[in-house]
Amino acid sequence: MLPKYKYLLTYRYSLLIHDLTVEFTLKFMAGFDYRRSREQMVQAARSGKQNIVEGVGQSLISKKGEIKLLGVANASLEELLSDYEDFLRQHSLEIWPKTDIKISNFRKIAYRLSVLANLSNLGEFKEKPKLSENPEEAANFLLTLCHQATFLLSRQIAKMEEIFIREGGYSENLFKKRLNSKIK
Repeated sequence: MLPKYKYLLTYRYSLLIHDLTVEFTLKFMAGFDYRRSREQMVQAARSGKQNIVEGVGQSLISKKGEIKLLGVANASLEELLSDYEDFLRQHSLEIWPKTDIKISNFRKIAYRLSVLANLSNLGEFKEKPKLSENPEEAANFLLTLCHQATFLLSRQIAKMEEIFIREGGYSENLFKKRLNSKIK
C-alpha cells in the first residue's frame, strides 16, 4: 500500500514538476551565472512537493497544520511559476496562452502521466515525463504543470478548510471529549 500522499493528484503533479525542474535547470540554465536561479527554482519545486507530503502527514493531528503546509506548497509552486515566466521573458521566448492547442496537449500529457494507473507498486512513475529539447516548449510545459498544480492545490485547501469548519480540528475534538468526560 502506498503512502496516503501518493494518492493525491496534487502530489503527483508536484513530483512531475520537481523532477522536470531539476532537468530543466541543468539543461537550460547551466553555468555560474544561473547558479542562484537554478538553486531557487529547484528548491521551490522541492518545497511544493515536500510540503504536500508533510501536510498530509499532519492531517490526523492538525487539520490547521495541513492547511498551512498545503498553502506553503501552493506558494512555492506559484514562485516557481513566476520563475518560468521570467525565464521565457528574459530569453525573448513566448508564454503560450492557455487557449493554445499546445497547452491542451500538455494537459493531456500531464493527465496521462499523473493518473494512478501510471504508478508502480512502489509509487514511481511507470511512464517517465520527457522534457523537450526546445527551451520555449519545455518552459511552457512546466508552466502548464504549475498552473494545474496550483489550481488543484487551491481546491484541495478549500476542501480542507470546509472539513475543518464542519468537523473541527484534533485539538478542538479532544477538548470536546474532555468536557464530555467531566460532565458524565
